[in-house]
Amino acid sequence: MARTAVLTPQKSDFPRWYQDVVAKAELADNGPVRGTMVIRPYGYSIWERMQAELDARIKDAGARNAYFPLFIPESYLQREAEHVEGFSPELAVVTHAGGKDLEEPVVVRPTSETIINEYLAKWVQSYRDLPLLLNQWGNVVRWELRPRVFLRTTEFLWQEGHTVHATQADAAAYARRILHETYAGFMSDVLAIPVVPGLKTPKERFAGATHTLTCEGMMRDGKALQMGTSHELGQNFARAFDIRYLDAEGERPYAWTTSWGASTRMVGGLIMTHGDDAGLRIPPRLAATQVVVTVVKAGEGVAPLAEALVAELRAAGIRVELDGRAEIAFGRRAIDWELKGIPVRVEIGPRDVTAGAVTVVRRIPGSKDATPVADVVRVVSEALDADQAALLAEATAWRNGHTVDVTSLDEAVEAASDGWARIPWSTVGEEGEARLAESAVTVRCLLRPDGSVPETEDEPDLVAVVGRSY
Repeated sequence: MARTAVLTPQKSDFPRWYQDVVAKAELADNGPVRGTMVIRPYGYSIWERMQAELDARIKDAGARNAYFPLFIPESYLQREAEHVEGFSPELAVVTHAGGKDLEEPVVVRPTSETIINEYLAKWVQSYRDLPLLLNQWGNVVRWELRPRVFLRTTEFLWQEGHTVHATQADAAAYARRILHETYAGFMSDVLAIPVVPGLKTPKERFAGATHTLTCEGMMRDGKALQMGTSHELGQNFARAFDIRYLDAEGERPYAWTTSWGASTRMVGGLIMTHGDDAGLRIPPRLAATQVVVTVVKAGEGVAPLAEALVAELRAAGIRVELDGRAEIAFGRRAIDWELKGIPVRVEIGPRDVTAGAVTVVRRIPGSKDATPVADVVRVVSEALDADQAALLAEATAWRNGHTVDVTSLDEAVEAASDGWARIPWSTVGEEGEARLAESAVTVRCLLRPDGSVPETEDEPDLVAVVGRSY
């Protein structure tokens, strides 16, 4: 009863449910400029955890963090024709500053290929400098016509990696390493989102890239969400920005480059993959607060027991918070913690102190069990591991249950009403892709028959995964 009063049910209005969760779980607000967002502390704590986990994987892949300016000379974007054409409708351009017109307009970065490549050309001199692997955490601006908090906003937060390599093979291998180990691995192991890694079609390719690799996730309404991309840029930007290196034979060939990025869109994907009619469900490995120890009602011995359990859980490496606000109605607090998706609550009242047991409430399976005080750390640790695995299994079953194999475009459009279709790429092609677009259906990615990622869209027997998307 209380749950339906708090949130719009998913089945009755999924977009409204999403907006309700963002607002009532205190994740974000709309900003004062159309398309911008204010990320609230709880929403930002989720993003911080994503950053920390992803940053560690990026560094494991050998990349180092750097920072480049927010403002880019407009002339930089003009150097790579496909790139400027692809981003032109989304650009925010500054023409007036400091009380006067600028001699050259500057663009608020939509992505940093152009400005970073300008400096890579200065820093790369010899084959001994390669590979050069950089990453940047920052914000970008793309003027969004149909904004939705976290999913599509005019300004968003992200990381963008940029690398330079001596050979095409090395660049391609690194782009795939990022796709599989850094992105897909993080999304599966930490976010518990079973993304499908694949190759984008030429139509869906990043502007200026030779190949775009993607991680596609299925949301609870059956739509696809592009969770992260890794691009092989060939020598396009190297030629535009004159990135050459002195090789072992004394020649100065052009280098090969990549770029790759994931953003606060992942927060939206997290909400729509795991959320239910009671709110968020945060995977334990991601959760900034994995356990909240809650004082149900004040009484003798309650506060000391709660504080002792917090200390024991923290000593066991569990991220724990104490809710000792006994002056606030317990039911209201319980609903708030459910909305926020905290994986485990440990509830303590005067009767629990007397009985020597507490109540362990698990958000993900919805269970509620009396647990001896001495067993709390063990029970909670086991619950966190089990519930992480359960979320991934549930999301995988949902995706598989809403993906069908079809043989015609009409069947693909029908299947895309509540999920994805797998169809031979030879049946689709460029003409079929245009026909699907008329029904707001896109080719999300291309796969080999065994599910692996192809090197090009020209390989035989490829399978296209198609669906509606955010």
